[in-house]
Amino acid sequence: MRSLLNSPIRNLLGGVVFVLTVSSLAVIGYTSQGWSLGDAVYMVVLTVFTVGYDEVEPVTTGPLRAITMGLIVAGCTGMIFLTGALVQFITLSGIQELLGHKQMNRQIERLRNHVIICGFGRIGSMLARELKAGGAEFVILDRNAERLEEVRALGYLCLHADASEESALQQAGVKHARALATVLPDDALNVFITLSARNLNKTMTIIARGESPSTVTKLQYAGANEVVLPAHIGAERMAEIILYPNAARAMHHGLGLELELVVAEQGCAFIGRTVAEIEKAVDPAFFIVAIDRPAHGLMARPDGATRIEPTDGVVILGRANRAEALRGFQAGPA
Repeated sequence: MRSLLNSPIRNLLGGVVFVLTVSSLAVIGYTSQGWSLGDAVYMVVLTVFTVGYDEVEPVTTGPLRAITMGLIVAGCTGMIFLTGALVQFITLSGIQELLGHKQMNRQIERLRNHVIICGFGRIGSMLARELKAGGAEFVILDRNAERLEEVRALGYLCLHADASEESALQQAGVKHARALATVLPDDALNVFITLSARNLNKTMTIIARGESPSTVTKLQYAGANEVVLPAHIGAERMAEIILYPNAARAMHHGLGLELELVVAEQGCAFIGRTVAEIEKAVDPAFFIVAIDRPAHGLMARPDGATRIEPTDGVVILGRANRAEALRGFQAGPA
């Protein structure tokens, strides 16, 4: 609220309220002198906006002249103030947007060993959230302005650009990036982006999304280190349920042990707690079998006294339907 009152919006709202108040009082004054409501409103609009047309009715009496002079002084002054506030609001909004873009570009230019995400659709948004939880620096490229508004609201670095253009990749710092993920729902664009990115950076890891299995070879030939087929993975799972319902049901409910990697987000309930403490708290939901710590690498079969740190990748072995227990790895109340 304080930032709102210290912004040009305060002047704009104040000007609108003042002009409406003065105009309403003037209309009441004219109607009290026998004018019709239509004539009174028309007279107020002509006067406030300083159009200068003839008076709708003769202003000959003292009260009418007093009302008109008061309307001229207060109404015209209010309109001048309102116009200035509107210009200020538009100008400062444009300047702030320009400065915001420049500041973001400077932050992107300073990035090193970061990740570039091409596309902010369903998969891109989930990927960005996981990278944020893991403490990785990243920048998002997307040509959809509405999506970028969502990206900025989340506080992510982004560029309004076409990732298939080499200039956009260079602006995103592709030469200094450690990885690029192209997750557009268009195989041809993903192949082209992979080819361009590999040409600009020979050593970084490129992960590409594919819609058709026939695209895997093309993406690998273009330079992708890994290719992910979301639809294929989902279809395989559906086929398992259809063809082998008993086995799938047994794995999900009976045997029910699943291996999963989760990220310990900054501020989550499990940060600072030992492996033994966590396993005791969630017993018998899951066991921690490994911890991948960016600074130290993979710790297989971690000691019970090992404490979970922010951005740790925690490999857990546990039962299905353990969502409640896993919330401890997410920021906010467990």
